[in-house]
Amino acid sequence: MSTTPAPNSAKAQVGRLLTLVPYLHARGSVRVDEAAADLGVSPTQLVTDLKVLFMCGLPGGYPDDLIDVDLDALEGEEGDGVIRVSNVDYLARPLQLSPTEATAVIVALRALRNGAADDTREVVDRTLAKLEAAAAGRFDPLVDPGADPVADAGARYRPILEAAVRDQRQVRLTYYVPSRDEESERVVDPRGVVTAHGYAYLDAYCHSAEAPRLFRLDRIRSATVLDTPIQTPAEAPRDLADGIFHRSPDTTLTTVRLAPEARWVVEYYPVEEVRELADGGLDVDLLIADERWLHRLLLRLAPNARVIAPTEFADAFMARAQEALRLYA
Repeated sequence: MSTTPAPNSAKAQVGRLLTLVPYLHARGSVRVDEAAADLGVSPTQLVTDLKVLFMCGLPGGYPDDLIDVDLDALEGEEGDGVIRVSNVDYLARPLQLSPTEATAVIVALRALRNGAADDTREVVDRTLAKLEAAAAGRFDPLVDPGADPVADAGARYRPILEAAVRDQRQVRLTYYVPSRDEESERVVDPRGVVTAHGYAYLDAYCHSAEAPRLFRLDRIRSATVLDTPIQTPAEAPRDLADGIFHRSPDTTLTTVRLAPEARWVVEYYPVEEVRELADGGLDVDLLIADERWLHRLLLRLAPNARVIAPTEFADAFMARAQEALRLYA
């Protein structure tokens, strides 16, 4: 059975418009018969498509947002049959994605990665790394195939932080926390800049958390070296050769049971171990440093995830979920 859409279908017309817009933008003006021959359609069909193009443009829908097509030149008695379009200067701008659009692309790429071959996964992983770094708000434009946003972000603050390590001075950071979608300010005792999986991190003792923490350099909004010396013993930075996440007194090994609909979690978050279930679901072991983060994840996944162990985490989440339900009672 043929999958080619019918010429008069909406799908076929969208395909023609996606070809028509850059064609017209590149030429400025062109005769109807010449354009129809180049695009492989009849002059009548091309004029019909141009009438639809007249209603396309930027979000908003006001006259200044829409592509302007001189229809009188095509259908009027004094028309010369030349296609003229205007108000399309934005087509020459570099492609930029809004945070919402970037998130949609990231989710789609992660879904693609699940069933992709190894060579495709490598390309997807590189693209994801750039998109996720850019989605944190550090880069403009968001997608620039010739740039390495991770390296650019690390280069900005790395000399400052390495100087603070050398001089054993405290640093005041403004840091973006993606899991809470907020910026926080904290004073840290820097220990060194390390890299893992293509990202640069500041290994430091955080006085707000009262514990060692890793800060991704591309998520640092500002870094100011203070006059005060570090308040904790100077230590060498951690070796991240085996990964970022290690068992420590600050983390709890937690087992979460995922329904098949929530299998994507293992591709999006670092996990310790994954066990297949007969129904297509998974039992996943994660290291949890903040129980509040776990609650947010489970509320997002409900009803397709639940805590198996430890029981106190399961009980705490059930109480949190019931509290949330009472708000709608």
